[in-house]
Amino acid sequence: MSEENIEKEYDSSAIQVLEGLEAVRKRPGMYIGTTSSRGLHHLVWEIVDNAIDEALAGYCKHIEVTVCKDNSIIVKDDGRGIPVDIHPKTGKSTVETVYTVLHAGGKFGGGGYKVSGGLHGVGASVVNALSDWLEVKVYKNGNVYFQRYSKGGHPENALEVIDKCDSDRTGTTVHFLPDDEIFTETTVYEYDILKNRLKELAFLNKGLRISLFDEREADKKDSFYYEGGLVEYVAMLNKNKGPLHETIVNVEGEENDIKVEVALQYNESYNESIYSFVNNITTPEGGTHEDGARRALTRILNKYASSAGILKEKDDPLTGEDVREGITMIVSIKHPNPQFEGQTKTKLGNSEVRGITDKIFSEAFERFLMENPDQARIIVDKAMTASRARVAAKKARELTRRKGDLDVTNFYGKLSDCKSKDATVSEIFLVEGDSAGGSAIKGRNSMTQAILPLRGKILNVEKARLDRALGNEEIRTIITAFGTGIGDEFDLSKLRYHKIIIMTDAYVDGSHIRVLLLTLFYRFFKPIVEAGHVYAAQPPLFCIKHGKTIKYVLNAEERDEYLASLSPNTKYEITRMKGLGEMDAEELNETTMDINTRVLRQITVEDAIAADEVFSKLMGEEVEPRREFIETNATYVENLDI
Repeated sequence: MSEENIEKEYDSSAIQVLEGLEAVRKRPGMYIGTTSSRGLHHLVWEIVDNAIDEALAGYCKHIEVTVCKDNSIIVKDDGRGIPVDIHPKTGKSTVETVYTVLHAGGKFGGGGYKVSGGLHGVGASVVNALSDWLEVKVYKNGNVYFQRYSKGGHPENALEVIDKCDSDRTGTTVHFLPDDEIFTETTVYEYDILKNRLKELAFLNKGLRISLFDEREADKKDSFYYEGGLVEYVAMLNKNKGPLHETIVNVEGEENDIKVEVALQYNESYNESIYSFVNNITTPEGGTHEDGARRALTRILNKYASSAGILKEKDDPLTGEDVREGITMIVSIKHPNPQFEGQTKTKLGNSEVRGITDKIFSEAFERFLMENPDQARIIVDKAMTASRARVAAKKARELTRRKGDLDVTNFYGKLSDCKSKDATVSEIFLVEGDSAGGSAIKGRNSMTQAILPLRGKILNVEKARLDRALGNEEIRTIITAFGTGIGDEFDLSKLRYHKIIIMTDAYVDGSHIRVLLLTLFYRFFKPIVEAGHVYAAQPPLFCIKHGKTIKYVLNAEERDEYLASLSPNTKYEITRMKGLGEMDAEELNETTMDINTRVLRQITVEDAIAADEVFSKLMGEEVEPRREFIETNATYVENLDI
């Protein structure tokens, strides 16, 4: 038979059957989203979720997570312990069943868990499949049961009793090492990522203690325990944002076995912060539970404002955007059978949840407004001011519509566009200062590189509503250049440049301007950041000359490394480069703009989220958090210009 015929054959031999957990190893992204750092940490969440299922059922009080020196993970809980008896369907111990059989878990039969975030089956078996090895200990019936699995989740032994324990001791301990053949990008756990998520879980489960230990560093540990639950969560999030009213609204209710909890408080900012969860799993894309809460918020505030005579008949009703300005709100539900859109559970799809959340929240929120008229007035006044600002912003927004080419090459503060209209290859440099802007225009590749010089420090949008931001010429020019529009008109597909590069000096002033721009992007252009279009240029801090060689380095560490690589007798000259404006066009191109030689740092959503807290501290109205931040970090300042 010819090769051609073989290629055309399509029979049973062409169909591959993946047995056991092999399917997970072949397509890990289907189960944990990605094999990057995010997927690596997702393994921990799966095991912790199983422990939290025990807490939701009322049996687990303490969960301990330990990062070992080899980056293996131990998750220990004091729940009931996984059942150890023989499973009637598989003929294996139940422990082995949940760790080796996909879709074998306590949530599926209805008798194990009324509410479940973790799966005791899908999650557990997936972690096992993607580990180099995994060990599980179950404390039950006065015995310590043990089983170990080798690479890919293969049992090395049957479940066996290896020790005795107190008759009243129960719980499960899981110890696993992620497989570096799967997680090729990194197998190193980041303490802060673990800490933030475990802290979040403690907030979402009042009365549950969660502890974190890091054996890689001595005495590095944290423990989280919150009696107030979501109320304490909102208080923490609003700490540096100037709460507008004293009482944090806290709503709890249950209907058809669906538990709803909502907590909210307004602050002085102009941005909404809404976080939603289902069975402790974050739903960053929202879903029906968040829709229900948003809908109720808008309807009840309009109803109250009208009945109180604040909103007149001639006035337009308050929009969702108006009533959410300055709100920090957390929506958390516990559902016996959640239907997520996608395996990674980013959005809730259960249609019945919308109405239930709306009903429970609206009744309680309306009662709060009626019982607290002073605080209610503050909230409504905030929304009314936002409504007026929205109307003003709509008028100002007309000025940001991109109309044809914006090429005005010799006019400072205006865009020098690139010739290419292909957004995928086009990039825009936001350049600090007129001299640097002039050099950038001369040194650029005019085919693909656009230049927008900025007049010093742009408006601090942390303290400004959209209407005021749109009144700022610098910001208006940026919005116009991007072409996406802003607010409810934002359209990512219209982005004119797929690389937005912040090009500021390497010293303190440049950092400040960079932070201001990042604040702007985070507040008004978050989807652009999420899509990975925002970068920070990395201009060199030092220039080293020896003979005919010129070497630019980014920082003192690179400088020292390069000098160490030179022969001891080499005569060199080091120049500290103070600013972009001091470079001529050729230098600027070579060091910072040329795609072959430059260094760019991509700005991630994680960067933006982490920066948000710093933005609030440094740029909010509260003086004390700002002073505290400066006092704490002053000792780390280097290269200070005096």
